[in-house]
Amino acid sequence: MNAAIDTRAAAACVESIFTVPGIHCASCISKIEAGMASLDGVAAVRVNFSGKRVSVSHVPELAPPTIEGFFDQLGFEAQQAATGGDGSDLELKALLRALAVAGFAAMNVMLFSVSIWSGADPATRQMFHWLSALIAVPAIAYAGRPFFLSAAKALKAGRTNMDVPIAIGLVLVTAMSLYETAIHGPHAWFDGAVMLLFFLLMGRVLDRQMRTRAESGIGALLKQRAAGAHVLQPDGDVLWRNTEHLAPGMRMLVAAGDRLAADGVVEVGTSRIDASLLTGESDAVVVRPDSEVAAGSLNLTGPLTVRVVRADDATVIAEMARLMEAAGQAKSRYVRIADRAARYYAPVVHLLAAAAFAGWMLAGADWHQALLIAVAVLIITCPCALGLAVPAAQVVAAGRLMKAGILVKDGGALERMAEVDHVFFDKTGTLTLGSPQPLALDELPLNDARAVLALAQHSRQPLSRALAKALTARGILPIALMDIHETPGEGISASGPQGQVSLRKPAANSTPVATLFESEGRTSRLLTFSDTLRPDALDTVRSLRKRGLGTRIVSGDREAPVREVAGILDLQFDADLSPQEKLDAITAAQAAGQHVLMVGDGLNDGPALAAAHASMAPGTASDVGQQAADLVFLGNDLRPVADALDAARRTRTVVRQNFTLAIGYNVLAVPLAIAGLVTPLVAAVAMSLSSLIVVANALRLARV
Repeated sequence: MNAAIDTRAAAACVESIFTVPGIHCASCISKIEAGMASLDGVAAVRVNFSGKRVSVSHVPELAPPTIEGFFDQLGFEAQQAATGGDGSDLELKALLRALAVAGFAAMNVMLFSVSIWSGADPATRQMFHWLSALIAVPAIAYAGRPFFLSAAKALKAGRTNMDVPIAIGLVLVTAMSLYETAIHGPHAWFDGAVMLLFFLLMGRVLDRQMRTRAESGIGALLKQRAAGAHVLQPDGDVLWRNTEHLAPGMRMLVAAGDRLAADGVVEVGTSRIDASLLTGESDAVVVRPDSEVAAGSLNLTGPLTVRVVRADDATVIAEMARLMEAAGQAKSRYVRIADRAARYYAPVVHLLAAAAFAGWMLAGADWHQALLIAVAVLIITCPCALGLAVPAAQVVAAGRLMKAGILVKDGGALERMAEVDHVFFDKTGTLTLGSPQPLALDELPLNDARAVLALAQHSRQPLSRALAKALTARGILPIALMDIHETPGEGISASGPQGQVSLRKPAANSTPVATLFESEGRTSRLLTFSDTLRPDALDTVRSLRKRGLGTRIVSGDREAPVREVAGILDLQFDADLSPQEKLDAITAAQAAGQHVLMVGDGLNDGPALAAAHASMAPGTASDVGQQAADLVFLGNDLRPVADALDAARRTRTVVRQNFTLAIGYNVLAVPLAIAGLVTPLVAAVAMSLSSLIVVANALRLARV
């Protein structure tokens, strides 16, 4: 905390989020965090590396434009962003355009170079050199902007980064090629420059593609709120108010089928509320006057009048978004080996190039030869292979997993998956299929089955819908009913040919999920349900244990159904957990040194999925669950959890091999360049070959 801010002022601080596309390595993070500490009015700074975002806690008097100006002084372009973002990735689009331009230029310039290498006469060679210049110079100027701008900002701020030697190398080799062309020299290296740029951009694009969805879960969560609500005015009028204009004390009119736009307390009406957003409980919750309801919950059956208690950013769902944001920022501090190595890259490369130039000048070489050798050193030490070591393996592994029905949204998750030693499962929709199935319907007499179907078809309660679906699939036809009446939370009744019939909530029931069918003058029947386990859930849990992984259930469901599933799978469990309690369970486990994989599907799992060391969600999960998870698996099987863990460990092995290859290439190539045995063209070819070797090694993952 800045010394200029006392404890009382810190409590009044506000938080602003800034998008900073120029964050590329660990040195960028340390530069921002250390630099911001010197700005009066700033209490805390958190850098989200994967999302290229910085959270700044500051006093209200310090305006965001002032903070943006300070970012500029540090050499970073920053723009204030709303929490959750808009889902677009302008940086990726710009990188893809630059990659396309560099690829087009490389292909065409290489065509001219082939003719020159084949022994073209001096006049033809000169013409092809100028044609190459006409293609390469504009392409380098456009496609090289990500590196040139980053290097310029770093130098303006009095620092260096890994883009500085890259930019210097590109500029020097292009300038030397133009000079050689102008004096009718035998060699020009436009082909090497554009090829170098193409591979640099390829590594940058691959890495960015694996990060584009890092924060989309927050936006998906906030979209669960209604856009607004109809608000009852003191004079009796009803006006529409957008979510951001709702305030405590207002009275919302919430019709059946509408989502709530704010947290509040029911004043008038009785209804069922789908509160799975917060609890994960599949059954609807009955609300009456004085019941608390949360933004994002779905009103199922009856109209309600709700007095607003918390609105906009103060709602529970907004707090869940903040929990996910904080968890994502904590996870984004995971710094890869390549990023740590890049911290030393720029000064070492500058030193080697300068030493090569000075050494050859002292040895009697002219400035032209010494400069060419220095340029060759800059090119041959380009970190393409090092930069591709991680993303190439991740992209190939992600493609292979996609064919197996496992979608990888964050390449860094594969690194974290390889370190997992504990797996925490949600229950409903994760270990189970998330849809209650009625049991023993064949034992139900035909007349009773027809009456049950008729009642179930008139109810929106989840168990009733399951009954209606199952009985219809058996070819049962409903009877005609009259005087149908449903009491939320109690049951539905009607008059039929056999008299009064009803489906009711059992008064006392030890069975986890059940409903009671009653028919006038006949014996009542208890209809029980079971949420079907995924077909291979038991085998998957056993296989995880054989791999030495600890397993546990952390669920927001009631204890009885959780205990039933835990007994079948022989798992320890925690039940009735709120989103915060799930998050606390993950945090406590990781504080004890565990690396937790969270597997969940519900909206209430979002913070836990974001906070876990790695996370997975089934394809049937909520939008928030899918967006917050690192991996999403399709189908009804749970086996993809074990498959993803195996693939992650294989990917880690290939990444380590790639690092060895990249480092070994530099150990062999740099001395040759310093010795003057490598021209800029040969340096570019060698650099490209090292990148291709790394990519080829990564492609082995596609065959597994």
